[in-house]
Parts: sequence; C-alpha cells; structure tokens
Amino acid sequence: MIPKDANRRRLFIMRHGSVTYFDDAGKPVPPDTVPLNLHGIKQAEAAGELFAKHRIKFDRVIVSGLLRTVQTAEHILRGTGQQINIETKPSLEEIKGGKLGDIPASQLRSAFHDVFDGNVSESARFLGGESVGELLDRVIPEVDQLRADSHWDIALLVLHGGVNRAILSYLVSGQRLMLGSLAQAPACINAIDVGDKRGDVVMRAMNISPTDYLQIETRKTTMEALYEQYEKYRNKA
Repeated sequence: MIPKDANRRRLFIMRHGSVTYFDDAGKPVPPDTVPLNLHGIKQAEAAGELFAKHRIKFDRVIVSGLLRTVQTAEHILRGTGQQINIETKPSLEEIKGGKLGDIPASQLRSAFHDVFDGNVSESARFLGGESVGELLDRVIPEVDQLRADSHWDIALLVLHGGVNRAILSYLVSGQRLMLGSLAQAPACINAIDVGDKRGDVVMRAMNISPTDYLQIETRKTTMEALYEQYEKYRNKA
C-alpha cells in the first residue's frame, strides 16, 4: 500500500505492452489497430501481478483508446481483481508518423535513430508526420486537467513511448519540453507523486519493466529495433 503521509497523489504512467508493428514479411501493420503480441500480454499480466502484490487500487484508469493500451489496461485490472471504468483520451494517442515510403533511403536511418535524441526540438517531426510541438499541444492540457481534478488519489495512465516522454518531461521539469532520452520499455511503469503546486513533483521510479527489472534484454532503443525490421522490408521492395 502507498502511505498517505504527504499531501501528494500518485501517478502510475505506463507504456503499453509489446506489439508487432511489422508482419512476417516485414510489411508495416497499421499502428492504430495493432494488438498486443503474446510477449506483450505476459508483460501486462506481470504488471498486474506487481500492482496486486502491493495492493494498489486505482481511482482512475486512463488509456489513449488505441487497442494496445486498452488491452494492457484490461490485463492489469484483471490481475489486480479491480473492476473500474477505463477512460479513453484520444488526445493521448501516440505521436503520429508519416508515410514511411516517403522518407528518402538516405534519410531513413536518421529518421528512426535520431527522432528522440536529447532535448527534442518542437519542430522535429516523427517519421515525417506529427511534430513534437503538436504532440505537446494536445498532451499538456490533459496533464493539467488531470492534476486539477481532486477526486482521485492513485491514477493509472497506460499510454505510449513518445507520449510518456512528453508527460514525464513536462512534469519533472515544469516546462514545455521533450526529453527524448527517457527510455520507455514495453509495459514499463513510472511512478510519480504530484502535489497541488505546479512544481511539487517527485519522481519515484522510472521505466520499471515488470519482466526485465535490470533492463538486460537489449541495449537497443525501440526505434532502433523498428528501423532494423523496416529496413529489411524496404530493401526487399
């Protein structure tokens, strides 16, 4: 149980579990419809077991509405034995990429590898699609609205890698920015306490992977792994 020994509330911010963005032939799967794969289901179940072990009960559960976030939240709640309405916030959907085929071959590696480097410029576009500034425009008001609601003590947000980076960067810095280096493993858990004042934010834990606590499965970023998968398909085409 989380003690209520200070005037702060707890936010658990998660990324959805693993999905398969490319089929067996390497062709991209529409990201708005992709479901959890078997590994992603196990990750979500492990997260649910972890929350249950610590007797965590959520007052609000929020997802983006994309299938992978809904499925992750459902497995978590099933693991905790808690029945609660899952709220959908489309404005918290992942940053939207453009058409991969429109990216010149000479720029492809950079488009995947460099997209979340350092303090990301608001003008930077995710794979030729939505800009970081546009992402911040829709994400930050949702964070402010959530904090303004006093009717919850523990909230779970199951979202996406890019969105989570934006939220974590905003909460921890108190500024409108995007720190791309904040890695978000599949089904990872971030724990943050927030007070009433804007700057009263305490980072408790970041990027906890319920099936890989010490992060030893890979040293690649998600985007590096996706680049390798897509490059094979692009070279065959």
